[in-house]
Amino acid sequence: MQTRSNNFVLSALTALFFVMGFITVLNDILIPHLKVIFELNYFEAALVQFCFFGAYFVTGGIFGKLLEKIGYPAGVILGFIITAIGCVLFYPAASMASYPVFLGALFILASGIVLLQTTGNPFVTLLAPGKEATALTLVQAFNSLGTTLAPLFGASLILSDTVKYANKIQEAQSVQIPYLGIAGVLILLAVVIYLLKLPDVRDKAEQISNENHDGKQSLFEYSHFVLGAAAIFFYVGAEVSVGSFLILTMKEFAGIEETMGAKYIVFYWGGTMVGRFLGSAILAKIAPNKCLAFNSIMNIALIALAVLVGGGTFAMIALLLIGLFNSIMFPTIFSLATKNLGKFTSQASGIINMAIVGGALMPPVQGLLADYFNLLFSYIAPMFCYFFVLFFALKGYKTR
Repeated sequence: MQTRSNNFVLSALTALFFVMGFITVLNDILIPHLKVIFELNYFEAALVQFCFFGAYFVTGGIFGKLLEKIGYPAGVILGFIITAIGCVLFYPAASMASYPVFLGALFILASGIVLLQTTGNPFVTLLAPGKEATALTLVQAFNSLGTTLAPLFGASLILSDTVKYANKIQEAQSVQIPYLGIAGVLILLAVVIYLLKLPDVRDKAEQISNENHDGKQSLFEYSHFVLGAAAIFFYVGAEVSVGSFLILTMKEFAGIEETMGAKYIVFYWGGTMVGRFLGSAILAKIAPNKCLAFNSIMNIALIALAVLVGGGTFAMIALLLIGLFNSIMFPTIFSLATKNLGKFTSQASGIINMAIVGGALMPPVQGLLADYFNLLFSYIAPMFCYFFVLFFALKGYKTR
């Protein structure tokens, strides 16, 4: 009966992961869109990701402590509501045609996503003891379904037919209806989750701590957690940087216009989705750290290949393939970093989500490299991030 109940809860949580992926990847559409409207350079355009992922650093720790008080189901509901508020704020931001106001709305929207992320990942791992990496990779596959569909949604409703707009204000307002629609869906999901009465799992976390008897009094006494949080920082930084600049890279180095480029990055995020569905099966047979090491090596090689080729179709294919090997990284790092943390799990989830600030910091770093050298060479920044993930896979994951 308990297994059946847990499977039902895991099924319900797939909606949460879908929403997180869908909204996050819409940033990849907003960056080229807002870059043109507000005549931004690469660094300024990357501030979209800085504000979005900066929210993880600012609110992650706060939400980790909040979960200890309100519980996981309430965290999911509140996360949907905050995200919906951020989406609604896009309406006045677009009416004012103000880039700073857009960034402020993004920060609020992102804060809701942070709470969903802080809640969802440990919720899954606590519901699947002994199969954390497999379960989390499977539900994260629905996150990737969201990231795969979002570019198509953005290309058709935000980027398409921009030539029909008479001025920059009208072009900015093209985001209003899509984001209002997303807000409506989020409110509906909050109501559904409330009616489902999902179980709390705080007692389960306490039970794990009591069974471990490791005597540790602080989360930071777990070296695998500390290194895992750092690995999340570099992984998310790499994933977001690559996704943020793909459309612009395809335009500059392969002559592909933004609307078509938005459709091509479906292969980047779609590769992640396919990899996660496959990975959930592979991780049941092969040690998670070994899969993580292999995928890290592949992404390092793909970036090196794209930079050395210097552009064209072959280089673009190499960059798009990175999505496939990104697939299992987040859920695998998260599950390895939070293994056997017990009562510290919710706090650990909050801190790991603070580490997602890598997604805020790495795109501006890559943007600076692009401004001073060129856009293709700037992919050296995410390549070095994958080197740290490789270190964690080979050594840092070990519990002591």
